[in-house]
Order: sequence, then C-alpha cells, then structure tokens
Amino acid sequence: MKIMEYIPAKTIVTRMKKPGEWFGADYNMNIYKGCCHGCIYCDSRSDCYGIDRFDEVRAKENALQIIRDDLRRKTKKGVIATGAMSDPYNPYEKELMLTRHALELCDAFEFGVTIATKSTLLMRDIDILESIREHSPVLCKVTITTAGDALSSKIEPGAPVSSSRFDMLGELSGRRIPAGILLMPVLPFLEDSDDNIRAIVRRAAQCGARFIYPAFGVTLRNNQRQWYLQKLDQLFPGEKLSEKYNKRYGTYYECRSPRAGKLWTCFKEECEKNEILYSMKDIIHNYKAPYKCEQLSLFDDNQFT
Repeated sequence: MKIMEYIPAKTIVTRMKKPGEWFGADYNMNIYKGCCHGCIYCDSRSDCYGIDRFDEVRAKENALQIIRDDLRRKTKKGVIATGAMSDPYNPYEKELMLTRHALELCDAFEFGVTIATKSTLLMRDIDILESIREHSPVLCKVTITTAGDALSSKIEPGAPVSSSRFDMLGELSGRRIPAGILLMPVLPFLEDSDDNIRAIVRRAAQCGARFIYPAFGVTLRNNQRQWYLQKLDQLFPGEKLSEKYNKRYGTYYECRSPRAGKLWTCFKEECEKNEILYSMKDIIHNYKAPYKCEQLSLFDDNQFT
C-alpha cells in the first residue's frame, strides 16, 4: 500500500445545507478524500466535485485536532454523518484509525453519528458506537446494490462482497445498533430485476435490518459518465450496455431504470411483508425517537398524566 498523502483542511465538521433531511443528520464529516473501492458507478468521480486522482486515498492533515476544535465550537448538539464522499473505512483506516478516533471525539462531545460504508472494518468500532448509543442516536447505512457476490465483485471490486455486508448487518443488529441498507444505485439493465430486489429485501430481513432506502437508477455526470460506460464495456463485453445507455439516456443526469415503477411496487410489497422501513421519515423517527422521549421526560416527568 502507498504511503498516505496528507492534504490541508481548515474545518472538517460542517453544517448540512438542509439539516435533518438526509437520515436526520445535522453535520457532515469527511476525514479522507478519494476512495479505493473502485465502484464503477461512484458519483464522487464527477467533475463538479473537483477531486483529482479519486482512486488515491488522502487524509486531511491534523484531522483529529480540527475535528476536536470543530466540535468544541458547536453550540448545538446533533447527528454527524460520515461516508458521503468517500468511505470512512478504506484500507488505510485499519492502521491510521482516524475514523475510530473521530468517533471517540463524537462520543466525548456527545454527538450522534450516521455512518455510510461498504466495509466490514466498521465492526472494529462497534464498542464506540455502543457507547455513543447510550446518549445520542446512531445509525449505520450499508450500501448493497446486488444480492449476488459475483456481480458485486465486478462492479465494486475493492469492497467486501455483498454476502459479507449482509453478515455485518446481522452482527450490528445482534448488538442492537440501528442499521439498514442503502439500495442505491440500482443499475439499469444490470441490477433492475424483481428477483434481485426481492432477494435483497428478504436477506435484509433475515439479518435484522431495520430499513432499506432505494434509488432505482443511477445518476451520471461529466467524467463519471465516461468512466462508467467504459467500465460497462470492459466488464460485460458483448452486452452492448453503453450503447443501451446512450440510446435511452443520452447525457441525462438522472438515468432512471425503465422498470422503476414495477420495481417500486415489488420493493414496497416485500418491505411491508417483512416489516422493513423504507420511507425517510419513518427511518429517522425509528432511530431518533428514544432520545426525544428521554429529553421530554427530563423537562416534565408528569407530562402524560
């Protein structure tokens, strides 16, 4: 593995543009820049983000001191999201432990956390998540877009296969850490079958997942689009997938599956049958509600009498 390159940063924990909307998070935290999972569909490759050498992971200089200062200055507690632009559990994290120590700071300053990842390294830090859960909301979002390991190893070559991520969901559930699936993107012409969606929901139910939040399609922007279409041709020769995309979507940003409506019906039916949440409002309420009840009781022990 290459020696880690460090890049300067002035602040790391920043206020969300629309606090509370995306899984109830109020703040965002990205300790690393770039990602080496190699997912062919990753939106972070887009020109608009300006991330050069996206496949090379770089860490932010003095990250832990900056995070400590950021948290100390916050006048309002809340939930901090990590994993939006790059996976916080890349291979370097095993040695550097920047994400682990950042979670320890969140715990010390009594902030909640939501984590988006594909990596089973998350399980290393379950002790800290259990500690945070004692005072603040915790939510783990595991990205799974295909039920089969053969396909996941092709389109997400640097990440653990889907079955390993399902196993992680089972472990999180067993330790009472709220966790579920980011079912996004569902790639048109590759993953958008009823069988795939039903298999994911049923396996999620077996693992004790609380929720699944889907997007039946993929977004494509400059640079990312070219990369994605090139990868489709390399990985699936003879299937003419890039030709299908160009014909149906052209340069559209939102490439919605032609089966999106049918997939939604199938997905909703399976989720309701297996008692899995799928609306953002319900997901947020489910993992935050216990803490709201505690706060109310502090003000008025007799409020319901």
